[in-house]
Amino acid sequence: MIALKNIHFRYKKGKPLFENLNLTLEPGFIYGLLGKNGAGKSSLLKHIAGLLYPDSGQCTVFGFDATARKPAMLEDIYLIPEEFSLPPISLHNYVKTNGVFYSRFSYNQLQAYLAEFELPENAKLSTLSYGQKKKFLIAFGLATNARLLIMDEPTNGLDIPSKSQFRKIMVSALDEEKVIVISTHQVRDLENLIDNVVVLENGSIIFNHNIGEISEKLAFEYDLAGVPADEVLYAEDLQGRKAGVVKNISGHDARVDLELLFNGIMKNAAAINEHFASYKYEY
Repeated sequence: MIALKNIHFRYKKGKPLFENLNLTLEPGFIYGLLGKNGAGKSSLLKHIAGLLYPDSGQCTVFGFDATARKPAMLEDIYLIPEEFSLPPISLHNYVKTNGVFYSRFSYNQLQAYLAEFELPENAKLSTLSYGQKKKFLIAFGLATNARLLIMDEPTNGLDIPSKSQFRKIMVSALDEEKVIVISTHQVRDLENLIDNVVVLENGSIIFNHNIGEISEKLAFEYDLAGVPADEVLYAEDLQGRKAGVVKNISGHDARVDLELLFNGIMKNAAAINEHFASYKYEY
């Protein structure tokens, strides 16, 4: 389990980014960390990985204090940052050099992921495109079998077929011991992949619910004509009509539209959270 408790943090000479931030991440789930650029997503991920130290509060990763960066913790974490640089060596030599730091690294799994991503094993990293390098890091990260996999904007640079491959691979890689955190502002890329939606805005978590809850309590309509106003939690223009997030009065599980949900939370988080809090009393 990963737990952030009462985290306070500010960059030097800046205003506070996190104030009393709390978050728990449980094994067996893929978390989607959503937010606009500058919301604090990357800083939150760096706290989990022990790359940033809170001014107060504590982050623990599988029982370890993240700031101590103990080897036993680090071999169970793999972070794929948004910005990265790779040495001008072959994939084989990169794996040979870095795979030894992960006691559960699987060369067979790596070969399978590289094949799925259509990456040649004998290629040099310097000859790969940005998207190919990103796919290699994803394949390597999964092959480490680290229990915590952190991905910051992993679909940036991937074309549409590669995004489909990414979703397929991520679903197959999850097991009951792993925590996978995927941070992005491209919410469409995570549809049918994540189990929990965590939305960060201005350093605060303004929404944190699992897909099952969302599907049960909200519905997503693409024509709000005829929907009573008191059932509409968020509305936006869509090709000459109104689309939006509404209360799920039917009680049937609804397909979750992550983009509509995200837009609704950005515009009207208070009303959506209030509906979640009062839901059990409505029926």
